[in-house]
Formats: sequence, C-alpha cells, structure tokens
Amino acid sequence: MKRTEAQKVQIIACGAIAREILAIREANRLDHIDLECLPAIWHVYPEKIAPALREKIAAAKAAGYGRIFLGYAECGTQGEIDKICAEEGIARIAGPHCYAFFSGTEKFLSACEHEFTAFYLTDLITRQFEAFVIEPLKLDKHPELRDMVFGNYTKIVYLAQTEDQELQDKARWAAHYLGLDYEYRFTGYGDLDPALRALA
Repeated sequence: MKRTEAQKVQIIACGAIAREILAIREANRLDHIDLECLPAIWHVYPEKIAPALREKIAAAKAAGYGRIFLGYAECGTQGEIDKICAEEGIARIAGPHCYAFFSGTEKFLSACEHEFTAFYLTDLITRQFEAFVIEPLKLDKHPELRDMVFGNYTKIVYLAQTEDQELQDKARWAAHYLGLDYEYRFTGYGDLDPALRALA
C-alpha cells in the first residue's frame, strides 16, 4: 500500500551524508523516508545552512509531510540549527558534526581530549578531497600555504563508512599530500544508523 505524505518522513540533510542515508534506508527497508539534500560543500560556508533549512522545512510542511527530521549535526552553525529545531519542534542527529556521529559521539568527544592535532576525513571528504580541501584552500595554486594551514596537525584520521580499498588509498595519498601521518578507522554508519531506524 502506497503511503501518503502525511505518513512519510522528510529528511532534510547535508549532501555529505546522502549516500549513507540512502544505504541505511535501503538496508532497513525504510521506504517511508524521503530525502532532500543541501549542498555538501556548504560545510565550508555554514552560514548558508540555516536559511536554506528554513526554506526546505516550509516546503516539506506545505507538501503535507507528517514528520520532518534534520540530517545535520551542529555543523558549525553556531547554534542556528538547534534554534530551528526548537522553533519548529523537530529533531536532528545528535552531535557537533558528522565526524562525531559516525564515530559515536561519546567516543569521538573522548578521543578529542588527546587527539586535537588530527585532521579527519570521511568517505565523502576522501572521495572529493580536491573539491573539499585542496581547491577551497587554494593549495593547488599556492602549495606554500600547506604548512601554514596544516602545520599544527600531525596526522590524518580516515573515519571510513565503507570498506573500500580505493578510498583507503586516496586517504593515504591525502595524508602524504599534506605531509601528515595516516591512520585508518572503520566506523560504519555510527549513530546515524539507529537515528534513522528510530524514524520507523
């Protein structure tokens, strides 16, 4: 039986976790979930996120969705996403950012106490390392900026959602490019999985 919009959940999410949301939806047969994404590159411009979320929420309400969920952590918006959640009475993924909820927020925050010189990658950032790191920082045109930007980091930690050898090779290359040590950690989907399954 086909569900009406009132029986469905609209997830409004960062494009950086779209693959993961779709994979969890398929694996758990969560066919009542619809996904709408904002550009992943807005991690670099977090001031754009909250205004766009308000527009997407209004559109989802107008379309008659019975429930809305934000596929965002705090994500550098300085409390703006939490303000939206409070005003609209909707929930978001717990945690400060995707690195935390992929790792498990409590585990990640504990690790941060002694791992403050790590630069983290996810599958998406590894896959698009050039677009998310090299090009915005203009490292391709000004390689001398590398040590200025990353001089206080000691290692890249690749928090992997999937076991993909090509991505592991790419992450290792990224570490070499930045002159950093390399560490691989398989996280899977972390806290994102139970958060989405709870929407059933």
